[in-house]
Amino acid sequence: MAADSFLMPPCRKIRICKAKREPNLNHSDSSSGVEPQDADYSYVPQLYDELENLILARFPLSEYWKLYLLNKHFLQFLKSGELFKIRRQIGFKESSIFMSASGGNSWWAFDRLFKCCRKLPELPSRDVSFIGGDRESLCAGSHLIVAGWETTDGYVVWRFELETSKWIKGPFMIDPRCLFASATCGTFGFVAGGIGMGLIGAKVLNSAEKYNPETKSWESLRCMNKPRKFCSGCFMDNKFYVIGGKDENNNELTCGEAYNQDNNKWELIPDMLKDDDNQVATQQSPPLLAVVNNELYSLKTSSNELMVYIKNSNTWKKLGAAPVRADLHQGWGVAFKSLGNELLVIGFSSSISSGNDNGKGMTIYTCKPEPESKELQWRCIEGYKDRLNFFLLNCCVMVA
Repeated sequence: MAADSFLMPPCRKIRICKAKREPNLNHSDSSSGVEPQDADYSYVPQLYDELENLILARFPLSEYWKLYLLNKHFLQFLKSGELFKIRRQIGFKESSIFMSASGGNSWWAFDRLFKCCRKLPELPSRDVSFIGGDRESLCAGSHLIVAGWETTDGYVVWRFELETSKWIKGPFMIDPRCLFASATCGTFGFVAGGIGMGLIGAKVLNSAEKYNPETKSWESLRCMNKPRKFCSGCFMDNKFYVIGGKDENNNELTCGEAYNQDNNKWELIPDMLKDDDNQVATQQSPPLLAVVNNELYSLKTSSNELMVYIKNSNTWKKLGAAPVRADLHQGWGVAFKSLGNELLVIGFSSSISSGNDNGKGMTIYTCKPEPESKELQWRCIEGYKDRLNFFLLNCCVMVA
C-alpha cells in the first residue's frame, strides 16, 4: 500500500446559510426578513474508502453483528467477504470460540477473553436425529462447519457464515461422515476418517478432504494408510495429523498419521498414543489433543492429567493435573483446545471432588504451557459459570 494512501483527501466545502428571521412588525424597514446567503464555510474532511475499510477491519470481531444494523452500505460490505480478506492481508486476526452445550440446539460465540458473548441465530435443522445425535464441528476461515445425521438426507453439513450471520445447508462432503478427525490450517479446514454410509451400511473411512471457504467446496485428498473412526486431528510442523481412534474391527489404534501437503503423502507413525508405561491410552471419546506453539498436548481422560508429546523420542511427558474432570464421562462433554499461545479447557470443575463446587454450570480455564515447566498456572475465567451446561456437545476455535 502506498504511503500517501493514508493522506487525508481534499476537504469538501459545505455551504452554511443563516436562518431566516421573522419580520419585525414594529419596524417599517421592508428588508427585515433576511434571505439565506453565503455566510461561512466549514471544511469537513472525508475518509477514503480504503482508509475507512482499514479502520473497519480492525473493528472487534465480536461486534461485527452490530454493523448489520448500521446501514445498507456496511451490510453489503460485510456480506461481500471483502472485510475478512482485508483482515488477512494486513495480518489482523482474532480468535473466537463457538460452542454448543447439552440441553438445547443453540450455539454461542465468545471473544478471545470471554468478555463478550452472543447467541447465534437458531440452527434451522429440526431433525431429531441431528439435534440429539453425534455432531462434529470445525472452523475454516469465517465459516463454522457443523456435520451430523439427518433422517431425510443422511450425513449433512450446516455452515454458519460470519459475513451474513446466517446458517446455510451445505456443501456436503464428498464422503459424508461423522466421528471424524478435523483440523484447521489458515483458512482451510481438513477432515479425515470417521464413519460413512456405504452400499451395505456403515463403513469406517480412510478418506480425507479439504474445505475451501472462498469457493465453498470440498476437495478430495489422498487416503490415509488406515481407516479409523473416533480419531482426532491437529496441525503441527505444517502437517495434518490424524491420531488414535478405532479401526473397522473396533480395535484401538495407538498409531498416528501425518499428511504432507507438499508431496501429497501420509506418513504412518507407530505407537504415537502409548504412554510412559507402554499401555494404550484407551478412552471412550476421541483423544483430547491441542497444539500450542507447535507442541502437541493431550488431556488423559482416565487421570485428568496433562501430557506433552516429545517428538524426538515419540513419548509423552506428564505436566500435572488439569482443573476439569475429563474422567467424569470418559472424555465426552469436555473441550480441550488451543487458543493462540494458550491451552483452553472447559468442563466440570475438578473442585467437585472436594465438595467446593455446587455442581452447576461449566468452568473455563486457560494456561500458557511450557514443555519444560514443572507446574502449570491455570487461570479461571469468571462470569460464565451458569450461562451454559457444563457438558459440551461441540466446541471449536475460529481465527479470522
